[in-house]
Amino acid sequence: MLKKNYFNNFTSKEIKPKGWLLQQLKIQAEGLSGHLDKIWPDIQDSKWIGGQRDGWERVPYWLDGFIPLAYLLEDEDMIARAKKYVDAIIQNQQEDGWLCPCSMEERKHYDMWALFLICKALVVYYECSDDVRIEPVIYKALKNLKDHIRHNTISCWASSRWYESLISIYWLYERTKEEWLIDLAVSLYVQGTNYERLFDNWRDMHPRQEWSQQTHVVNLAMALKSQALISRLTQQDSNEFAKKMIGLLTKYHGTAAGHFTGDECLSGTSPIQGTELCGVVEAMYSYEHLFAITGDPDWIDRLEILAYNALPATTSSDMWTHQYDQMTNQIACVEFSEDSIFRTNGKEAHLFGLEPNFGCCTANFNQGWPKFALNTFLKDNDTIVSAALAPSKLETTIQNAAVSIELRTMYPFKNHLKYIITTADDVFFNLKIRIPSWVKSFTVDGDTYRNKGFFEINRIWNGTQEVLVDFEFETVFRKRPENLVCLQRGPLVYALSIDEEWKMHEYISESVERKFPYCDYEIYPKSKWNYAFWDENLSIQEYDIAEHPFSSQSPPVKMTANMVEIDWRTEQGYDFVCARVPFSRQPIGKVIKMELKPYGCTNLRLTEIPLLNSTSADTL
Repeated sequence: MLKKNYFNNFTSKEIKPKGWLLQQLKIQAEGLSGHLDKIWPDIQDSKWIGGQRDGWERVPYWLDGFIPLAYLLEDEDMIARAKKYVDAIIQNQQEDGWLCPCSMEERKHYDMWALFLICKALVVYYECSDDVRIEPVIYKALKNLKDHIRHNTISCWASSRWYESLISIYWLYERTKEEWLIDLAVSLYVQGTNYERLFDNWRDMHPRQEWSQQTHVVNLAMALKSQALISRLTQQDSNEFAKKMIGLLTKYHGTAAGHFTGDECLSGTSPIQGTELCGVVEAMYSYEHLFAITGDPDWIDRLEILAYNALPATTSSDMWTHQYDQMTNQIACVEFSEDSIFRTNGKEAHLFGLEPNFGCCTANFNQGWPKFALNTFLKDNDTIVSAALAPSKLETTIQNAAVSIELRTMYPFKNHLKYIITTADDVFFNLKIRIPSWVKSFTVDGDTYRNKGFFEINRIWNGTQEVLVDFEFETVFRKRPENLVCLQRGPLVYALSIDEEWKMHEYISESVERKFPYCDYEIYPKSKWNYAFWDENLSIQEYDIAEHPFSSQSPPVKMTANMVEIDWRTEQGYDFVCARVPFSRQPIGKVIKMELKPYGCTNLRLTEIPLLNSTSADTL
């Protein structure tokens, strides 16, 4: 018997992105994500569709984000292109149910992670398309998996990511109620990595100069939801382990942008160590599941911090290029001439490009925004939850009555929410509005409140009604290691943006062409960056949202701070990496006013900065 989720998702047919969120999805479709099947051989000529290139995770990764993107935008060309891949995958399924593109001889050593991933992507496709072919395909594939792992225990990536298979297993079980699926889930649970035991005996408080599955940032980002997923079967506490795990990762490896380092494995709290883009979007996906399973709003707080800071910061504003690793204090993106500053990643991992370091992020980063959009509204019987706060519209049915709820907002850049609720008939339901933890107080239709978590409105709705919500954001200097601070207002982290010069590189490597707009770029600093906050005096300036919501040139909001130059210098042996800590915090110039931009609107930045005259800096 599966324990029910606390909340459930609506489909892409019910949720319509609006405002800046719709624009962000359009930018993604017009950028790299929307063109990989046209320009990148690992998608264009994949073994999944009968080609010669990658036959493992890259097509499944891409489809997992491209499918919901296509349907949220109602883009018929993109929908047809997604169907082309799904058609080929279905057509190529073997008679015994084997789904992945490999020979009979290769099956024994094939890493079944790709199967977990493609089944998950096919579930997404069904939820978007209602394609009746999907259930029997997944049924046969999971039947085959059950037989396969009796003889070939899962290993490598499949062992580290076994819980991802539960998404498709549970989906099929809830449709068929066949008990062999529960047996399969238990077998994978037993064969896979035990993250509870790992964190009960955790010894990775400090980074190691070695690669391992147990400290791999993407594995850990995914594993945050592992216990919550299996708890639906075991009936254990669904929240306890994830809280413990994120607490340890944040304490010993947390960043100012809300994630934990991993370049490619855990790298401590230094602002010049990186964190992988795949880790960002997988942590977002884990937080979405954790909120749905537990109902704990802290997970949506964490989701928003990543979506509004770390995710946009590691892609160019037009979403044609991305980094593999982003640094919190990133004064340049220039290929290292000697050893990489990263512990297990290469010299180009922080460049913006087509596939810097490894191509997994090229395929995988596109799940971030579409799945975020699908978590703007959730449901529980006759309760509608406004969860991730962004402009969107829900069109659904409650008690056989058509209901429309639209959230009009410029959040996170501004603090005003306007809900427009329209019903054709009288209908009673509960509207739960999430109140983020960084809101000091808020008003609903003019009345002031201070509670956190959710604000609930139970009433009979009829016709068109409006609910107006205004947040009072807290602005805080949060303490970081080495007596540094980061500035946060609401969900946005702010950084000192550095003027930049982009140097384009067009070339061909291993038959993969990089040419504008999907070429590689180095970014050189063109302004000073060696500053400290002089005091806590700040002012805020708000603007309209530009064509690119997370534009470095025209951000929707800025902060002005009193700052002063200090002797910071660069890390020894690196011309384009700032030192982990300043050489001296003694001012070497006059106090001047400097602009700070949202972290997600920066490419080169200083985020963790000394605060020279402080009386009230907060703690993380």
